[in-house]
Amino acid sequence: MRTARVERITEETQIRGRLKIEGSGRYQISTGIRFLDHMLELFTRHGAFDLSLEARGDLDVDQHHTVEDVGIVLGQLFDQALGDRRGINRAGYFVMPMDETLAVVAVDLGGRPYLVYRDAVRARLVGDLQAELVEDFFQGFATHARANVHVRVLYGRSSHHQIEAVFKCFARALAYACSRDKRLRRQLPSTKGLL
Repeated sequence: MRTARVERITEETQIRGRLKIEGSGRYQISTGIRFLDHMLELFTRHGAFDLSLEARGDLDVDQHHTVEDVGIVLGQLFDQALGDRRGINRAGYFVMPMDETLAVVAVDLGGRPYLVYRDAVRARLVGDLQAELVEDFFQGFATHARANVHVRVLYGRSSHHQIEAVFKCFARALAYACSRDKRLRRQLPSTKGLL
């Protein structure tokens, strides 16, 4: 079983997380930002991961440190759980309709961090989450998971639906990228011989 445990303690945040890639969608999540909790819960369920994550941050200052650092810890959890990445499919994508919204996410776990993030969210707040910080969450994840992540909301009216479609898409794309192909079990998914 591919599992990981990470603890990140800074002057701004204290975060503890546990991940099992081959899970069953079980979660225990508390970040102090309820809408972010909800997005991580549905990410866990749609990816069939098991995730436990507790974050305490300086929310009296702003949400930025907490949201970004949660993304960093999630990236570290996946990087650790994937080990040397032998036998994984490496890349995955998904297209998710959510009522009037359509989102696309593509993930490559090839060791080269990069984020392209395009949404159409115009609201400042979605629930209690500062909407602009969703991009910072994904930047933290991409950098620390050593992943190439492309996120695009093609269209949509509801800001809630747009962000929710992105997290569901992300879960399913990542689940496929992490999954193993029996034919490649001894190989790194690269002709370079190094990720």
